[in-house]
Amino acid sequence: MNAMDMIRQTGIVAIMRAKSADNLLAAADALCAGGVLAIEVTITTPGALTLVTQAVERFGASVAFGVGSVLDAETARAAILAGAQFIVCPTVNRKTIQMCKRYSIGVMPGAYTPTEVLQAWEWGGDLVKLFPADIGGPAYLRAIRAPLPQVHIAAVGGVDIQNTAAFIRAGAVAVGVGGSLVSQSLLDNRQFDVLRQRAQQFRQAVDEARQEQKAV
Repeated sequence: MNAMDMIRQTGIVAIMRAKSADNLLAAADALCAGGVLAIEVTITTPGALTLVTQAVERFGASVAFGVGSVLDAETARAAILAGAQFIVCPTVNRKTIQMCKRYSIGVMPGAYTPTEVLQAWEWGGDLVKLFPADIGGPAYLRAIRAPLPQVHIAAVGGVDIQNTAAFIRAGAVAVGVGGSLVSQSLLDNRQFDVLRQRAQQFRQAVDEARQEQKAV
């Protein structure tokens, strides 16, 4: 199973945006134990690429590690060479998508308007990151998908335990969750049991929403 398949299957990407790489490997252990098997480390985190290299060596294919907040093809290539298994962008950048395709690495370009969403998909995005998803919320995502049902969309930005299920029911293939899952305070205080429990709650919310969809 490649990284994109893992994201589609589990329905959640944990976004690590931290002041340092300290404790992030231990945090990844907790997320994995909680059923969250796709983890994005933002390039803005100091030591992000070194961390990804270490994580891939440690977890192998059991966890998908990606690099986020990627703005250009050069950064994408550096992340891929460091071992990133997928790339996430806040915007639509064709050269970045092409770089990922060159190396057969999954890519999630960020988009918001219908034009951007379709462009990101047509240029080769494996998933399109609707960002910021909380501006408009699940209703906006549902409206986007009405004329563009073929586009696989992940909701990112302002996703929390209260709205996760709503985004899934609105048609999101997955959600990307940042501070409401992996908070700086949890990392600083090494509260990995709490992190594992949060991961379980998010995974349960996704799974239950998907079951509801199947039952309709």
